[in-house]
Amino acid sequence: MPKHEIIRCERCETPFECKANSFTKCQCSTVQLTLNEVQYVSELYDGCLCANCLLIIQQEYRESIGLI
Repeated sequence: MPKHEIIRCERCETPFECKANSFTKCQCSTVQLTLNEVQYVSELYDGCLCANCLLIIQQEYRESIGLI
């Protein structure tokens, strides 16, 4: 049985173990977002996202501002 809550990614609905109470161990902490990228994500979604979706949204943001 998982120690943490199993939730679904708000974007893709993939289930994952949320470790918000152990943030450094949570899968989302593997994605390093800038402050602007965090703001962009928070404007689009209210809930938790899986690391894969965070990477995709980060890529979309960087393309939209001409970094890539």
